[in-house]
Amino acid sequence: MSDENVKYTENMEKALQQSHGIGYESYKGSLKKKVEVEKAREKDYRDSLQVENELTRKMNR
Repeated sequence: MSDENVKYTENMEKALQQSHGIGYESYKGSLKKKVEVEKAREKDYRDSLQVENELTRKMNR
């Protein structure tokens, strides 16, 4: 999906700013920033999966 087709909302802007410290225009205009943000998102996702797996394991003891 290209950036032109994305309908960007105020809440999405706030979330990007709070989570990554940049606005959508900066994100959209810089491949380097996009890669940094997406790597951070991937890390957050993997970390959350690890926490979920640990909690599930502890609950099933």
